[in-house]
Amino acid sequence: MNIVLISAVLPVVVLLFFIYRKDKINPEPLGLLLLTFFAGCFSVVPAALMEAVIMPLAPPADSAPVLNGLFDGYLVAGLSEELWKLLLLMLVVWRSRHFDEYFDGIVYAAYLSLGFACVENISYVFSSTDAAGTALMRGLLAVPAHFLFGVTMGYYLSLAKFDPRGRRRHLLHALLYPLLLHGTYDALLMVSTNLSAGNGGGYTVVGILCAALFVIFIVFDIKLWRWGLKRIKKMQQRSHEQTFDRNNPFEGFQWNI
Repeated sequence: MNIVLISAVLPVVVLLFFIYRKDKINPEPLGLLLLTFFAGCFSVVPAALMEAVIMPLAPPADSAPVLNGLFDGYLVAGLSEELWKLLLLMLVVWRSRHFDEYFDGIVYAAYLSLGFACVENISYVFSSTDAAGTALMRGLLAVPAHFLFGVTMGYYLSLAKFDPRGRRRHLLHALLYPLLLHGTYDALLMVSTNLSAGNGGGYTVVGILCAALFVIFIVFDIKLWRWGLKRIKKMQQRSHEQTFDRNNPFEGFQWNI
């Protein structure tokens, strides 16, 4: 059982360490990072309650497999989980004096998303009949996906923090873009699963479509990583420029968002 627990938590720890090491200019206080992480753990509760309310509204998977997958992906999982992540993230860090540079938004959002992913991953692994296989697949796909949704959320949260004129637009994007990425990720899997279940796994047109959806999912996952790493690098650069600007004698400099 200890090995199962380690296998569920290890991918989370690796990504926590990864993003912490990226915060080189002014690392965030450990206490606030832990608070953010545990807020992410707690976000599973209100998200699950919201999902329980929305889920019965989904069209039946047997008669409308595509609509069911899209509904579950975007509205049940995407909206419920990303909304509560953003609300708790705002509650914990928005007014903190430590949220004082561009890269901070990514760090805090990643920690909160990984808190959510940690609880979810433990739940899935311990409830699976194939704990090792589930831990491996989720460690390679689901946990990094939550991390990248968090990077996306944090990117736009930082823009909102340091661009008062565009704050509402950036806050909307801090919810909308992670929701769309999360929804697409889940919908590709759910539609494929629904179609495969209805098809009985045969080598038919539906079977070929399921294989195509899986290929699209892998391509999407790769692009998600590339997009996330670019945003990490971009915010690192902005934090560097921001720190430099605080120390220079020139005034009236305007940031281009």
